[in-house]
Amino acid sequence: MATTAAAAAATLSATAATARTGRNPLRRQRHHLTPARRAVAAAASIRCSAVSPATPPSPAPAPPATPLRPWGPSEPRKGADILVEALERCGVIDVFAYPGGASMEIHQALTRSPVITNHLFRHEQGEAFAASGYARASGRVGVCVATSGPGATNLVSALADALLDSVPMVAITGQVPRRMIGTDAFQETPIVEVTRSITKHNYLVLDVDDIPRVIQEAFFLASSGRPGPVLVDIPKDIQQQMAVPVWDSLMNLPGYIARLPKPPATELLEQVLRLVGESRRPILYVGGGCSASGDELHRFVELTGIPVTTTLMGLGNFPSDDPLSLRMLGMHGTVYANYAVDKADLLLAFGVRFDDRVTGKIEAFASRAKIVHIDIDPAEIGKNKQPHVSICADVKLALQGLNALLEETTIKKTSDFSAWHIELDQQKREFPLGYKTFGEEIPPQYAIQVLDELTKGEAIIATGVGQHQMWAAQYYTYKRPRQWLSSAGLGAMGFGLPAAAGAAVANPGVTVVDIDGDGSFLMNIQELALIRIENLPVKVMVLNNQHLGMVVQWEDRFYKANRAHTYLGNPECESEIYPDFVTIAKGFNIPAVRVTKKSEVCDAIKKMLETPGPYLLDVIVPHQEHVLPMIPSGGAFKDMILDGDGRTVY
Repeated sequence: MATTAAAAAATLSATAATARTGRNPLRRQRHHLTPARRAVAAAASIRCSAVSPATPPSPAPAPPATPLRPWGPSEPRKGADILVEALERCGVIDVFAYPGGASMEIHQALTRSPVITNHLFRHEQGEAFAASGYARASGRVGVCVATSGPGATNLVSALADALLDSVPMVAITGQVPRRMIGTDAFQETPIVEVTRSITKHNYLVLDVDDIPRVIQEAFFLASSGRPGPVLVDIPKDIQQQMAVPVWDSLMNLPGYIARLPKPPATELLEQVLRLVGESRRPILYVGGGCSASGDELHRFVELTGIPVTTTLMGLGNFPSDDPLSLRMLGMHGTVYANYAVDKADLLLAFGVRFDDRVTGKIEAFASRAKIVHIDIDPAEIGKNKQPHVSICADVKLALQGLNALLEETTIKKTSDFSAWHIELDQQKREFPLGYKTFGEEIPPQYAIQVLDELTKGEAIIATGVGQHQMWAAQYYTYKRPRQWLSSAGLGAMGFGLPAAAGAAVANPGVTVVDIDGDGSFLMNIQELALIRIENLPVKVMVLNNQHLGMVVQWEDRFYKANRAHTYLGNPECESEIYPDFVTIAKGFNIPAVRVTKKSEVCDAIKKMLETPGPYLLDVIVPHQEHVLPMIPSGGAFKDMILDGDGRTVY
């Protein structure tokens, strides 16, 4: 009893110190975690992210006892504290949370956690994109917390983005007290109904005793099968209610677990290999679903010699500098990747969804090929393109099975794709990626190439959405999974900076570069505060053309260059750069430099990379530049545009 009282006194003393100084002496930074606590977090993460449908996760062991929490295992505590303990048991060590009236109890509980660090972004959309960047760069579940009403609705874009790109996220929102739900109370929104169609699942917690089970289920749902976002809405009175948690409650997901894909059948894998053996022009079409199976994919290519092209989401799942890499396909993919798919007699589609920005005119896409589609989501099989052979399974397990069969057979000796390799190598030589230069104007592609050379292709790259995103996809070398972070399916501007910060939190000490456009960057520019306060090594390289570049490109091509509100500068003085990102960055105490000449770029990027902590480089580029190649929307390979820019009248 004396120990408990002493612990309570220590907590009260710390609270008083916080009130006096504005700092919480009990705040734990991630690098202060002991190896034992890291081990507990890792074990908990595995339990809450089980991949076998036959073995749903069991609760993790309790975190180590701590004076921050002056209660014993069988003593009551607030629902908010039960929530935070449940997060710890799922291996969470980082959350991205912005406080408000309906979530204050959760934030108070977070200050009592010996394990979890909160990263205070300056907008709920920023924190949710950061959770997405954290998850994309690490493979772990990203966690964000927001208050009710506008705080909750500010998460909507990031939840939709995570659903389309299959990102494992758990979003926790405060809600008005139960008695006020449905009364149009202050800051009340029915966030469960609002997000029903843009989450994998969501919960409204109406019983404090459900919190341990709901959180365990949320993490399991977010990370198993096809990953995605799960929302948990918790009324404030539930957060305040006292209860003794029961940690061994079982998950209640029989229907979901029964529908999880089983390991792929051997006879189906053998059928795929027979098609490989019969083909002369096979192509691997690889998407984001292969992000957890990079090694298996590389081994499959070694055993078969099949060339590889990737979607925007699939960048890095196969090294883009490998001789068998055709880089990205689709609307702004390479000529040789699109040529290969057009001429292929076998298309092996692994972890993809046949998105319209890849296929263009769906009837003309891979029209000469037999199609094998392997995907974990049964809803994707046959949704856009009917396959000849389909396998609903985890791509990692399928590739492991294919590799095992290949290593037992002679298919590698009997399949000779050398003529196909020669044909594609000729296409690479004839139609390389390239761009024109105009004196000292800075080609945006050149800036990315210099960044690639100086980082040796090792940095984690995040982007906004637009022309800069496509150039970053085309001209940077991606060597490993989870190196490329971009809003692909939703195309959400403002994604780059917060996602880069989230990736930096997930990968301490690793250089992360946000290649952004001025339009996208301005949408969440307030997150410069977070990267400065936490001194994250996030380098922001803004390709600044003073326009909404991709929309301008379409205006040039299809609307006779009529500008319809796509100029982002100051119309009263078009010769000045507006807004002044360098001055804004310095207001956040972040070093920043602007370059306007091609001859300045190399030294400027080198200085950016060598400067510790955050840095902003404002690269002024011409707005007339177009992303090429380009297949017009709804077009086919034969419609590909190879030249021209905004300096040309169409």
